[in-house]
Amino acid sequence: MSGSNIPVATLGVPRIGRRRELKFALEAYWSGESSAATLLQTAKALRAANWMEQCDRGVTKIPSNDFSLYDHVLDTAVMVGAIPAIYGWTGGELLLDTYFAMARGGRLNDASPACGHGRHNGHGKGVRALEMTKWFDTNYHYMVPEFSADQVFALTSTKPVDEFQEAKALGIHTRPVILGPLTFLKLGKPEEEGFEPLELLPRLLPVYEQLLDRLAAAGADWVQIDEPALVLDLGDQERKAYKQAYEKLAAAVPELKIMLATYFGGIGENIDTALCLPVAGLHIDLVRAPEQLEEIARLARKDMVLSLGLIDGRNIWRADLQAILDRIEPVVGAWPLERIEIASSSSLIHAPIDLELETGLDPKLKSWLAFSVQKMSELSILSQALSGGRASVMSELKASSEAAAARAASPNVHNPAVRERVSGITEEMKNRASSFTERHAIQRAKLQLPAFPTTTIGSFPQTAEVRRARAAHLRNEISRDQYETFLKRETEAAIRWQEEIGLDVLVHGEFERNDMVQYFGEQLSGFAFTKHAWVQSYGSRYVRPPIIYGDVSRPRPMTVDWWKYAQSLTEKPVKGMLTGPVTILNWSFVRDDIPRSAVCRQIALAIRDEVTDLEKAGARMIQIDEAALREGLPLRKPEWKEYLAWAVECFRLASSGVEDSTQIHTHMCYSEFNDVIDAIAAMDADVISIETSRSKMELLDAFRSYSYPNEIGPGVYDIHSPRVPEVAEITNLVELARSRLSDSQLWINPDCGLKTRKWDEVRPALVNMVEAAKRLREAA
Repeated sequence: MSGSNIPVATLGVPRIGRRRELKFALEAYWSGESSAATLLQTAKALRAANWMEQCDRGVTKIPSNDFSLYDHVLDTAVMVGAIPAIYGWTGGELLLDTYFAMARGGRLNDASPACGHGRHNGHGKGVRALEMTKWFDTNYHYMVPEFSADQVFALTSTKPVDEFQEAKALGIHTRPVILGPLTFLKLGKPEEEGFEPLELLPRLLPVYEQLLDRLAAAGADWVQIDEPALVLDLGDQERKAYKQAYEKLAAAVPELKIMLATYFGGIGENIDTALCLPVAGLHIDLVRAPEQLEEIARLARKDMVLSLGLIDGRNIWRADLQAILDRIEPVVGAWPLERIEIASSSSLIHAPIDLELETGLDPKLKSWLAFSVQKMSELSILSQALSGGRASVMSELKASSEAAAARAASPNVHNPAVRERVSGITEEMKNRASSFTERHAIQRAKLQLPAFPTTTIGSFPQTAEVRRARAAHLRNEISRDQYETFLKRETEAAIRWQEEIGLDVLVHGEFERNDMVQYFGEQLSGFAFTKHAWVQSYGSRYVRPPIIYGDVSRPRPMTVDWWKYAQSLTEKPVKGMLTGPVTILNWSFVRDDIPRSAVCRQIALAIRDEVTDLEKAGARMIQIDEAALREGLPLRKPEWKEYLAWAVECFRLASSGVEDSTQIHTHMCYSEFNDVIDAIAAMDADVISIETSRSKMELLDAFRSYSYPNEIGPGVYDIHSPRVPEVAEITNLVELARSRLSDSQLWINPDCGLKTRKWDEVRPALVNMVEAAKRLREAA
């Protein structure tokens, strides 16, 4: 690509490695199988590979500091010294294990937690992890910073400078990426009531100034400062704070140019604020908000660089490059070309790495897709077309248009029978026959459960033995019968152990399931699956989202046989376990040729069929997990009503085809419930379980203030941490829940599924949980 071409930027790229190298390095370090030096060397190699890949693909504005061992928001908290006192940090460089304790919980030495270079010996005090929640409306989790009213900030880590210099040593001049101070504060939470994190901005800005000064001294000429909070609903004080902050930052190091990056939506009513900031460049998301281009191009200063987010950083569909050019050329033609950049809409961290690894995909479907490295090539083609004319890349443009046309016309995408069934949905199909009060009495008489009934969320540990058996079956090294015999043995062992420790409502353990979405998608029409298209959910937890490419239906029952086998082993109730339609939608790569609501209704009808088949088989409890319902909320509140209306409708459509005596459960992951409590109530689930342990039951306040009538299982132990909670700790959490809800509403359960944990953590934790419930019953 010639130097005269319009610059190409990615904003950030996946950090996990083509073969999940980071995951395996992290888990080897955590288990004690490898050293910190080995982990850090793997990380360094991944960064170098990412920079080289971008060079090879025509990216000219290559990011650095987009890499993280765990989470970039956690990195920012560490960088500015926002480290809660419980982690024992007293200044200086932070221990690697203290960093991971903030992310995962664990044990820290009482003696000298902030000095030394090795792994903590496992003795000392156990600490909780920081709270975790979703990064805007993506499927990525970030660690929530905690701020005290007397917060002191200091430049504790020079990671952005170090990684800039690391790339420089390889001959690559990068544009460092840092999370902006306003978004960082907005994403955090106060440790105590009585102040807003935004009040800390004057204390935080000097640390950013110091960092920018060091970047300039190291040779950086540009820095990308990410402020995705600019696409949110902001108040006057927040807009004023943006002006104050960037006037100060721009003046502090004038030789360092700032590319202010917004993404995940349009700037909207914050446009005046964004355009008046003294920054050298502005990145805008033209995938989520294409309509903002004309206004911003009209109002922006002509000396400002506009970075146009034209290629979707969050989905996997190949772009129709000619259609993009048709849309933007009139605007770009009126703007100085030297003031234009071509970029992905957001960081490519949300996309899989390389489509070429997928040798087993249907060739037609594969021709419709683009992963991270293919998106880099798309950006380069757009740059060349805008710089030198379409003729210079005509073959590439023609191929992208032909792929778009073939996808639109494919009979594999469109199923008239599915469309007809959706059009026949009635109001009666969306409602239970009776109110919760009536159902509750019937269910209580039928189920005969004790006070504070105990259960789990569904999955049990997927051990190395389980994963080996699954892999052996996929490689045809063991037969289907041998594999099912193994799974039955694991299921029976789980049922017997649950009976032994005294759980009241059992689960079958889900040993046959690879992933809570993939397992169902593999049995539904309209879905496709990959082998290597991993994306990061949090830390070392990676997922391969299914690809919804066509109309969805359920050819045959998916879970009934496994539920029937598990229930045949015990007299206690075994829950049927399903993933809800909204979660399947939100945790998939979704087709973009029809509305998401239409796709969701198709999935809801498929799940409804499974629910009614489970009931016919004898299931008395059916859990339909909607872990991702809240995270699908649009970022702008005026758009919430429409989304919640169809999301709740889809859950009810999936769950309402059963008798009053069948108890419907659902589960939700980390969420702030205050703003959506009406919608949660409208779902009309008989029992909802939610993640509350990290927030110390604060998330129940919404249910208390709303006078939520249905039953609730607040999570009483944090499954995302290896810590085993003591009986007293669980009892204290339940007491906090009892102060917010009535005893008759409360269930006792972990805060999420146990798939990712080890049995030596799960067994004592659940034993303690059951013991806590027994003590509560005795004391009640």
